[in-house]
Amino acid sequence: MTTPEFNPLVSIVLPCRNEQGYIQDCLQSILHQEPPDGGLEILVADGMSTDGTREYLEQMAGEHPQVRVLDNPGRIVSTGLNAAIRAARGDVILRMDAHTIYAPDYVRQCLSVLRETGADNVGGPMRTTAATFMERAIRAVFHSAYAVGGARSHRAGYEGCVDTVIYGCWKKEVFECIGCFDEELVRNQDDEHNFRLTRAGGKIYQSARIRSWYHVRGSLKALFRQYMQYGYWKVLVIRKHRVPASWRHLVPGAFVGGLCLLAVVGVFWFPALWMALGLAALYAAAALVLSVAIAARAQWRLFPVLPAVLACFHFGYGYGFLRGILDFVVLNNAPEAKFVQLTRERARKCVESLKR
Repeated sequence: MTTPEFNPLVSIVLPCRNEQGYIQDCLQSILHQEPPDGGLEILVADGMSTDGTREYLEQMAGEHPQVRVLDNPGRIVSTGLNAAIRAARGDVILRMDAHTIYAPDYVRQCLSVLRETGADNVGGPMRTTAATFMERAIRAVFHSAYAVGGARSHRAGYEGCVDTVIYGCWKKEVFECIGCFDEELVRNQDDEHNFRLTRAGGKIYQSARIRSWYHVRGSLKALFRQYMQYGYWKVLVIRKHRVPASWRHLVPGAFVGGLCLLAVVGVFWFPALWMALGLAALYAAAALVLSVAIAARAQWRLFPVLPAVLACFHFGYGYGFLRGILDFVVLNNAPEAKFVQLTRERARKCVESLKR
């Protein structure tokens, strides 16, 4: 059990690839952290960047001895995280992201919440930054319950137990209990790891004191692609565990699938086509009403693009989910596992032993 004298070496693990324009502010915010009593090391797993990111990282490693740059030939987040975790010397692992900047007390608050709550993983809510008109519109929808089904990680003031947090801060022993991140997953590796942790009896806690700011996507195309990937890889997570972490993950796919099915049936049975058009019209009307509510809370001048932003969240995720069902369920194309996962019972006993 964590004690008041808990002053560990903290290992920050940061995967990145071609993050020129973001990695500079991110790394500077990490270097300006209030140093914990046990010390701090920063492990950046670079996915073979080609845009100048690697050169910048090497320069910073030469200037700051606490920064170490690691190769991530797998080039995805999960392989980068695992490479950094294996190289970490700290008793506490703190995961960070290159698209995010961190408050100066971020590390200190993570350690405090970890100590105070006895949780197995702690993190903060997803606060965001935006500069352009479209980014501000995406940010407004991002923080509404209408886009993400009321996910508590998007509520800046929420404090309490959750099923997942962004990034995360764990005692290293947790990874010995439930394994590292799933290298099959290009997206959703954080959610899947947290799902494993909660199914093993672990506790995840979100605190508003842990502050960071994520920079949202800058275009509808990039947003659609991002949520299409989330939906796509969520199917593999569900297939692995045979149950969704939350039923809200199924709603966009069911809606888009139902709409497509009615449209196809409508080719042979005309009333189904009218049903499809009616469902689409109902969604459009709901999107307009919800956009009014979002604009009233954010900025009215964002209203013209808000329905399209909402559609990118819902249809992107739904389309990706259906593609995932086709690839991972119908065609059975799930790749072979690249990491050894402990059985659920063994993981549960291991997590329980950490609390003694």
